[in-house]
Amino acid sequence: MIQRLLDVGYTGKVSKSLCLKNTEITAICQAAREVFLAQPTLIELSPPVKIVGDVHGQYSDLIRLFEMCGFPPASNYLFLGDYVDRGKQSLETILLLLCYKIKYPENFFLLRGNHECANVTRVYGFYDECKRRCNIKTWKTFIDVFNCLPIAAIVASKIFCVHGGLSPSLHAMEDIKRIQRPTDVPDYGLLNDLLWSDPSDTALDWEDNERGVSYCFGKAVINDFLLRYDMDLICRAHMVVEDGYEFWNDRTLVTVFSAPNYCGEFDNYGACMSVSEDLLCAFELLKPLDGAALRKEMTKAKRKR
Repeated sequence: MIQRLLDVGYTGKVSKSLCLKNTEITAICQAAREVFLAQPTLIELSPPVKIVGDVHGQYSDLIRLFEMCGFPPASNYLFLGDYVDRGKQSLETILLLLCYKIKYPENFFLLRGNHECANVTRVYGFYDECKRRCNIKTWKTFIDVFNCLPIAAIVASKIFCVHGGLSPSLHAMEDIKRIQRPTDVPDYGLLNDLLWSDPSDTALDWEDNERGVSYCFGKAVINDFLLRYDMDLICRAHMVVEDGYEFWNDRTLVTVFSAPNYCGEFDNYGACMSVSEDLLCAFELLKPLDGAALRKEMTKAKRKR
């Protein structure tokens, strides 16, 4: 199944039909659900690991990222969420990621993003893609998987990884561990904040978020968090940044965004953050490419295989 999904990726084309049957999709979702629930809500990882931000259904760019950073299991991966919506191939994207999770459960980790939820996917494209290319029952099957995804990860006790950011309701790491899965994303509270909050240059501590959901947190909140948990860095996604990555607050927080030429509207790079065994962080970058250039690159990559 992985091979079939990769073959589709290398064509660089979007077709109405999927390369997997509905029965295969259901089986993948069921197996992935079981793997997620067998592992903790707060994952503890050892380096080396490659950390990937939002992908948003940009399937060709996901394959480019694996070409650049190594296909599993050659590299260990931690994805920070937002696999679906906005891009044209959310189905292939999430299916490939789930297949890798099932095949390499101890080397390949997927966290939940704010788009891995029923309400958001209804608005931003994944529901419509499922309805058009499969059926609504398939969408519901994916939502069942999303409700089981882990929420945060800690690399080597020093790097806190989450999709959105911090929460005023986070008083101890046990609070994350105690989040019961499967669960939908509530309208407010700890889980909502971890998936939706953003850092702010202007906030001192907490202020309302322009998104209309959750909060923005300032430098004092970041510094207090790192001091309290004896950590060095917060690594999060959730925001498009021009260079694919952007540091905040004296390099104590980094945003990683991995969908280049996002939605065809931004001329941004996509980034992957590589964390070495001795916790040195380096960035590998994907150039923004438009449709024609992207297809050309995929054809070239296919010939090399």
